[in-house]
Amino acid sequence: MKAANSNKAWNEIRTNDSWAIFKIMGEFVNGYEKLSQIGPCVSIFGSARTKPDMKYYGLAEKVAKKIVDHGYGVITGGGPGIMEAGNKGAHLAGGTSVGLNIDLPFEQHDNPYIDNDKSLDFDYFFVRKVMFVKYSQGFVVMPGGFGTLDELFEAITLIQTHKIDKFPIILVGTEFWGGLVDWIKTTLLDSFQNISPADIDLVQVVDTEEEVIDILDKFYDEYNLSPNF
Repeated sequence: MKAANSNKAWNEIRTNDSWAIFKIMGEFVNGYEKLSQIGPCVSIFGSARTKPDMKYYGLAEKVAKKIVDHGYGVITGGGPGIMEAGNKGAHLAGGTSVGLNIDLPFEQHDNPYIDNDKSLDFDYFFVRKVMFVKYSQGFVVMPGGFGTLDELFEAITLIQTHKIDKFPIILVGTEFWGGLVDWIKTTLLDSFQNISPADIDLVQVVDTEEEVIDILDKFYDEYNLSPNF
């Protein structure tokens, strides 16, 4: 009886998985159709728990304004905290403000600064991450938690393994990121040789919005790429 019930449950799982493919495909198609029209954008990542009166909320807003002033739009995860600050800065500067929201049991809800026609909702993290990587000309990573680290290291890995072309990955906040970068250098590189020296150059750590835009501008001046709007 136990084996029969187990087989029944497994068959139901297989059936559900088969139908889920269509939902996954739908998220990809919807994302591709909408985001292919937005023009060059920079993604801003960071904690949903950052409050408006905190230092990095204000800095994220300034970074977003500076990005828009230099011709890029802004993509965020669409939620509160740093994501809201990024969308707010882009919105107030009159630029493109995109939100890629995810259905979560806590923390996540659409912020009010996303353009009405550029708010997308996802059920699957992996589909959402593809959209960030495919349609971003750079990653600006503010202090955050596990989700922020996940998005950061996925981008680093894809560039390191040559699955995507190199683009700027900028960590904002030496006080937050300095310890992690030091650990990568001393442990991953020096002690265990689990990465190559060149891999360290995939990320840069800064503290101001001026430094962020300098890195973006220099990168795309070197590669003869410029925003389309």
